Amino acid sequence: MIYSTGSHTKFYHRFHVVWTTKYRYKVMRGEMRERIREIIIQTCQELGVHIEKGVLSTDHVHMFISVPPQIALSKVMMRIKGRSSYKIQREFPELRKRYWGQRFWARGFFSTTSGNVTDAVILQYLELHAKRKPTGVSRYSFRPLQLRYVAVVSVAIMAGRFTSHAKTSAIELHGAPETRYRPRRHN
Repeated sequence: MIYSTGSHTKFYHRFHVVWTTKYRYKVMRGEMRERIREIIIQTCQELGVHIEKGVLSTDHVHMFISVPPQIALSKVMMRIKGRSSYKIQREFPELRKRYWGQRFWARGFFSTTSGNVTDAVILQYLELHAKRKPTGVSRYSFRPLQLRYVAVVSVAIMAGRFTSHAKTSAIELHGAPETRYRPRRHN
């Protein structure tokens, strides 16, 4: 493990973050996908955030990043999502038909640290994610809180590194069928 250094600090802050396009429309293709990649890289460089690995799918983004301790992860994500949304909608006016509310990204993001799940497992997951085909599982099959735990457990299971406790937690999360998750309406 290599620690990053600041003027008075040594740190190892690694985050796996995931966020989606609004309504999960599969719009990130071709030239737009390359431009989003450039904007994210440029924004991270300006903030001093190091991108360990990143994958852009057609409807979501996975990134494994190292964030300096003086910057909150929420501020990093606010800057990345805000700047990329603003620039993409200006450069690709055809998006106005789909995103009439001037928001390209969905609200929020998923994040986890690499404490319980090692860096190697997350990097391996990102490699496999770039190569795999869609599973066909509905995005509404889990409640949002459950989705966080399932994502971490699924990363561990995919890498073959799980304990009986992790396996039990996954079974408990899949327990009784719940009603479908519907996003809240905001007035």
